[in-house]
Amino acid sequence: MKRFMKAVAATWPLTISTSLHLSALAVAMVLTFSDRAADKVVEACIIPMRARLESRIDPDRPRDVFERRGIPKVGQENASPTEEPSIYFPDALDSDHNESSDNDDYGKMKGDSQEFLSAMPGEGSGVRVREPGKAAGVYDMMGVGAGGGGGGQFGRQAGGRRNLVARGGGAVQVVSGEPAPSSEHYAHQDENSFKRVTEDPLSTFSIDVDTASWSNMRRFLDRGQRPPKDAVRIEEMLNYFRYDYAPPADGKPFSVAVESHAAPWATKHRLVRIGLCGRDVDFALAPPANLVFLVDVSGSMEGAGRLPLVKDSLRMLAKRMRAQDRVSMVVYAGSSGLALPPTSGSDRAAIEKAIDRLSAGGSTNGGAGIQLAYRTAQENFVKGGINRVLLCTDGDWNVGVSSEGDLESLIAEKRGSGVFLSVLGFGMGNYQDAKMQKLAEKGNGNAAYIDSIDEAHKVLVRQMTGTLMTIAKDVKIQVEFNPAKVAGYRLIGYESRMLAARDFNDDKKDAGEIGAGHQVTAMYEIIPAGLDDSAISVDPLKYGPRVEVAANASDEMLTVKLRFKQPEGDVSDRIEIPFREPARAAAASDDFEFATAVAMSGMLLRGSELKENANWGLVVELAKGGLGNDPAGDRAEFVRLMEAVAAGNAARSK
Repeated sequence: MKRFMKAVAATWPLTISTSLHLSALAVAMVLTFSDRAADKVVEACIIPMRARLESRIDPDRPRDVFERRGIPKVGQENASPTEEPSIYFPDALDSDHNESSDNDDYGKMKGDSQEFLSAMPGEGSGVRVREPGKAAGVYDMMGVGAGGGGGGQFGRQAGGRRNLVARGGGAVQVVSGEPAPSSEHYAHQDENSFKRVTEDPLSTFSIDVDTASWSNMRRFLDRGQRPPKDAVRIEEMLNYFRYDYAPPADGKPFSVAVESHAAPWATKHRLVRIGLCGRDVDFALAPPANLVFLVDVSGSMEGAGRLPLVKDSLRMLAKRMRAQDRVSMVVYAGSSGLALPPTSGSDRAAIEKAIDRLSAGGSTNGGAGIQLAYRTAQENFVKGGINRVLLCTDGDWNVGVSSEGDLESLIAEKRGSGVFLSVLGFGMGNYQDAKMQKLAEKGNGNAAYIDSIDEAHKVLVRQMTGTLMTIAKDVKIQVEFNPAKVAGYRLIGYESRMLAARDFNDDKKDAGEIGAGHQVTAMYEIIPAGLDDSAISVDPLKYGPRVEVAANASDEMLTVKLRFKQPEGDVSDRIEIPFREPARAAAASDDFEFATAVAMSGMLLRGSELKENANWGLVVELAKGGLGNDPAGDRAEFVRLMEAVAAGNAARSK
């Protein structure tokens, strides 16, 4: 049976009609007789067929599925759908994106494949069903699983909307209490604790624009699994979502916004949200780009959600290249090689042909590939342009440079060349998140996790300029708290980005980069002066210097200070913004409520010791209240996933 299922999985995504479905089943039955025969047929026939089919498909075609397929949005659950599809595959885009939405073959391929899979019995513990605002591709649709006592099936809600649940034996199973075993690796981080302002008034950290944590967590939640604790990085969850920050208007690379309200899990405490919004740049007006695609084609990249998804992702990006841009491609497995010499962005046929030829096999010598990619980028360096390596890998390196220390040294050596790095993670089961984070951090770069064709579209199309074009580097934030207003504080997230206070003014100290249109969000929990400060685990100093709070007449709660460099500069500029809480309390904005829900969910998933009265019901309530303007459906997707987690938590507590 396992051989049969393997063969079906290889052939079925290639089919787009009933007759081809039957042919695929016939081929699968033949392949069942021998694993060796199956491998040979797949290598000789199926992979070339898949490549030819992929080359005819435009995977970045936008569709407004909420209108086309009659799917109710949050708050409209009782609306009647116009039809009852087996699963939804929205390619949700920003409202101002104008591309043709006519690609019936692509949509039918996705729909037909999922319709077949929905009828198959599974072996997992949860059903993997995407909701509006999040699409699955043909790469990752084998997650249909059984409930506790029977075959997996799609749970339903009113209005025909699919829910992220599996029903088995009468019990609803949404998100299990423990993460599934795997060989994935995440760096351990201890939660930031409260600091006493009279002894430690400065909080200093490097910005982080990465979003990999949320999209990686999402694929766990999609499968009814709790993500590993260290996979949950709250700063990356916050930064995944867009907020209504005002763009910069004074010639600076980014604007700064500060907002404060009561903390819902500890109502006597305050929450302060600090938001940065980078200057947006239309890619049509951006300087010439010199891009090197660095693609892992080792054996670990074979299979669903890996190299086939990489290829579709790169095709999408290649279509946006201009005549003044240059694209190269380096591949690596046991050794590395130049698969595409520097080629004009206008020669899409040559670029796509090189992408089509990619196939996986062999061990993984990532160090050799990185060295060749940087050398290629440096040989074609565009002064004043965009010079970047885009690494596509699962991070599972087993030959050559493999230790995190060696990786840090290698990348740190290369970052002084003016070539930046984008790390795109793929795959599951052996995903090496810790290595990916180190690469992005040390390479003046950013990191994203690509779990579907729609996430690829978000990173490489909707946010293309931000992914490729840096507008400020070595961006640091230092917050000084006024002891007359604040007794204690803690930064929620950013544990791996903390800096010493003296690092703020040190221009030699590396920090994070911000791309065009990127946003950065950070949240502090504040203990106001005069309140019980027992949450601060460190006793007050007995002999050290004491701050005379009464002598401080300032009504400022805090001051936000930022230092940053221009992309090709070596000397930092500085911004300073004092913040006073308004005399009259105002209602929290939709953005603040939603960001608070995201931060709270991260605390709960990490099992925070500081969560106090945080609970999943409150997460869902705040997230729904903060939906606001959500053209891409990202917030609606978060709500549905949190509803699934809340339901699972309620079921376990009974």
